[in-house]
Amino acid sequence: MTTPAHPDAAADATAAAITAARLVAGVDEAGRGPLAGPVVVAAVVFPPGRTPINGLDDSKQLDEAHREKLYPRIVERALAWHIVFVDVGEIDRINIFHATMQGMREALRGVSAALADGRLAGGPHDGCAIEARIDGNRLPRDLPCAARAIVGGDAVDRAIMAASILAKVARDRHMRELHARWPGYGFDAHKGYGTPVHLEALARLGPCPEHRRSFAPVREALQGPGLFDECVPALAGA
Repeated sequence: MTTPAHPDAAADATAAAITAARLVAGVDEAGRGPLAGPVVVAAVVFPPGRTPINGLDDSKQLDEAHREKLYPRIVERALAWHIVFVDVGEIDRINIFHATMQGMREALRGVSAALADGRLAGGPHDGCAIEARIDGNRLPRDLPCAARAIVGGDAVDRAIMAASILAKVARDRHMRELHARWPGYGFDAHKGYGTPVHLEALARLGPCPEHRRSFAPVREALQGPGLFDECVPALAGA
């Protein structure tokens, strides 16, 4: 999901400033650790200069209401943003680390494409004029721009903070949707993390199609009743 925001930044001075400066894309993920649901990665590019949003912080330091309040502000005021969902099937196929790296690469390609296609103030912006700042200590391969990893970046870099909020809010909304489909696990409350309530439901019901079978607690639960296992082939062929 991509949008070129900041539609009112049409003044020549603003356009010139954007074009002249190196743009920064903050990148972060949500959902590497849960036993169920996708891993979600977001990239956010703000106009050069002071970030035009107050109250940004690492998404983990904000309550749900505050994150939801900041989400539309980020979307409105960013030059470009992109959110990527890497689903359970891909996580199980290539593992969670590579799935996260894939999501980061796709998120950066998304904002690079938005910046290059001419919809933004001042016309096209070369995607390779972006510097990506990625939370963590590893960089994906084959990125469309220069990049650096920042350990704890979601606590110090405002573009990464914004990306962490978009990723977290998008994933939490998705997990509430999954709760409506698979209500026995409490996805709306724990968002797929391995809480005691979730582990108890997993042992009692077995995994549903949204559980990551490459994760040890889910593999162990496969030895249980497996209430939803017979649904997986049908869903995969749907």
